[in-house]
Amino acid sequence: MSQTTAYCKVSICPVRAEAKDSSEMVTQLLFGEVIDILEDGEKWLKIRTYHDNYEGYIDPKQIRRLTKKEVGRWLDGLSYISNLTQEISTPWGKQLIFKGSFLPFNCKESFSIGNDEFSLLGDPTFAPSSNPVEIAKQYLNAPYLWGGKTPFGIDCSGLTQMTFRFLEINLPRDASQQVEFGNDTPFEDRLPGDVMFFQNDAGKIIHVGIVIDSETIIHASGQVRIDAYDNRGIKHYSNEYYTHYYVALKRMF
Repeated sequence: MSQTTAYCKVSICPVRAEAKDSSEMVTQLLFGEVIDILEDGEKWLKIRTYHDNYEGYIDPKQIRRLTKKEVGRWLDGLSYISNLTQEISTPWGKQLIFKGSFLPFNCKESFSIGNDEFSLLGDPTFAPSSNPVEIAKQYLNAPYLWGGKTPFGIDCSGLTQMTFRFLEINLPRDASQQVEFGNDTPFEDRLPGDVMFFQNDAGKIIHVGIVIDSETIIHASGQVRIDAYDNRGIKHYSNEYYTHYYVALKRMF
């Protein structure tokens, strides 16, 4: 019986909308992330991510296959590193992994995924903050990257997903999906860490950000940035017009 589960072996694996290199990247896998293989192929795999059920296509050379039993052992007690980078020793040589990658909670020396043995070269830090605003600010000035999930490139819903993942709140990938989670909160009752959603002219949710205080929000637009907002939306830095139009506010915990 073929193995239909796997983990991401590389630091960052692009997940594409179609089975070709020229297709847009819709999300990323980070080291240690588990996937289900939906369609097997020599050059491309159709996969579904374990943590947010997102589907797309990846290069099979960037994953290692696991049995269901091995997946269960790996997923037991996982956490996410908050270091910007972390060097590890792997069966294929030294490798850098990045913020948000999966490791066993409080791992300090070595670990295994299936039959693959790894060791840490330096001590990782595991989610030092319980404040979503402070976590989001660690991505400040990261460049905007459609489908990105790291400080080296991230999109608006990637920022909210990764921020709340450190708080053990598993949001789906896209803003239009994230708006279905959490508790509806009146705009006038907003608090730091609440999540604001924004729509286009057709009423579709297209943007999301995290409330810092009663006047400012952190979001990914061009780069991860802090901007002013009000009950109409996010203001352009010139204060002459709105870049995004407010539609909903959610409290995620």
